[in-house]
Amino acid sequence: MPIDINDLNHIRPEATFYMPEGFLWGTATSSHQVEGGNNNNNWSLWENNDGHILNGDRSGDACQWWQGRWAEDFDRASESSQNAHRLSIEWSRVQPAIDQWDMEALAYYREMLKGLYDRGITPMVTLHHFSDPIWLYENGGWEWDKAPQVFEAYVRRVVEALKDYVSLWVPINEPNVYVYMGYMDSNFPPAKPGMAFAFNVMENMLKAHAAAYRAIHEIQKEARVGSCINYRAFWPKRPWLPLDKWMAGTLSHNYNDAFIGAIQNGQLQFLLRKSSLPQVKDTQDFVGINYYTADWIAFNPFMIKAFFHTREFPQGQELSETGFLANVPDGLFKALKWASRFGLPIMVTENGIEDSQDSLRPQYIVEHLQQLWRASNYNWQIKGYFHWSLVDNFEWDRGWTQRFGLWGLDIETQERIRRPSVDLYAAICKQNGLSTRLVEQYAPQVFERLYPVE
Repeated sequence: MPIDINDLNHIRPEATFYMPEGFLWGTATSSHQVEGGNNNNNWSLWENNDGHILNGDRSGDACQWWQGRWAEDFDRASESSQNAHRLSIEWSRVQPAIDQWDMEALAYYREMLKGLYDRGITPMVTLHHFSDPIWLYENGGWEWDKAPQVFEAYVRRVVEALKDYVSLWVPINEPNVYVYMGYMDSNFPPAKPGMAFAFNVMENMLKAHAAAYRAIHEIQKEARVGSCINYRAFWPKRPWLPLDKWMAGTLSHNYNDAFIGAIQNGQLQFLLRKSSLPQVKDTQDFVGINYYTADWIAFNPFMIKAFFHTREFPQGQELSETGFLANVPDGLFKALKWASRFGLPIMVTENGIEDSQDSLRPQYIVEHLQQLWRASNYNWQIKGYFHWSLVDNFEWDRGWTQRFGLWGLDIETQERIRRPSVDLYAAICKQNGLSTRLVEQYAPQVFERLYPVE
């Protein structure tokens, strides 16, 4: 019987869009946000000063990883087919004083990493994720000219202790966020605004990154060491207006390009200043991208304190529940295209959205992974994706007001709450790709947008 051509209009496409064999599918966490009981770092001081954290929240017990609950969360990751996990080491635990090393803390981290190994999960370890030991903070933090030197000493201790279980390392997470939030926006410690301070800290973090890179490779020849930048997509609100294009480009250079650009060519150009740092050139083996959202940028000569611009989320994009993020999947493609110019393997080291009700998260996941698959078809070396986060955790200056976890957390009882996105992400990890059936099941509202019939 011949097929009626009109019937084809009612057929929905079916396909699975696979990522390359050996792709890393995981989640990401950081020490201060999940461990609990961190009371010897700059954030413990910051939390105890009124007005710094929304609602006066404290990290407190966090997710009780330092009390052993990492094991059950790793079980959850394993049972949901994740084959990788990114976590961080708390510097203040390993080196509680400038002349003191805590070998028990290192042994505990070794136990955690062995736990990942035993579950068949590949670890990626970040050595600095926003928090500094109090002794470093009191010496001027990353403004201190000895900061790169003491960081290298800490890195050597950690890598020697943990190298049996780790070969993927990130020396410093989001140095651009650390600089902007601590030395320009003042929402992070030390809240010391000033372009000169910001430049000095960026310069010292680059020196520390390079020193760590060389130390890690000296200790562990097979190691792969990467930078990890928070990439924010900036588009001119009025593309026809040269001043909007110039402002978007300027913001993108200072925020996205400065740190990794210096690694590429040994020259730091940041906030109208320049510095020659030949020792930092070519000190990364992969590019880590943390991508969440994007902005429209408009030049405004009257916004002096905002450096002559306004920003807003692109119109028509869904907002997260507190309005902190917009769902802009095209921005991830822009980030991956940006990273591809460095000619190195690429890891999406963080990507996610705050959503306590898990209503937008499924859509956010599938739309962003569709852009990831699209980018992989350009033969860019995309090797892994880490969702932020495995479980709800303490979100810095925003405290407990934002819930990024696949698993929810009741901070009073420490109960983990299974959200539907757990099953969505587990299916994606298991099949190493995104299928149209998963989109239809978990995010049907965007099916035709992702897979148009006509």
